[in-house]
Amino acid sequence: MSNALSLPRKKKLIELPEDTLKRLSFMAVSEGKSLKAFIENLLITEAKTMNDEDLYRHLVETRPEGKVYLSDKEKEDFEKSLGI
Repeated sequence: MSNALSLPRKKKLIELPEDTLKRLSFMAVSEGKSLKAFIENLLITEAKTMNDEDLYRHLVETRPEGKVYLSDKEKEDFEKSLGI
């Protein structure tokens, strides 16, 4: 998957049942993709369908540091990093 804007990527080792891998492999072949590319595309597409409001609500409930406002210095550094 190639984007004009390349975002940082991370590797994650996952373990799946053998029958699941066989099914995913079949699905990948039917779309003319490698298993790796198929799984990556599947996960990226699924993540994009997540509602931002639900994600924000979950983060506010589970990550209390999200409720703390930025200091003026942090805000300035953040805006500078965005070129604002």
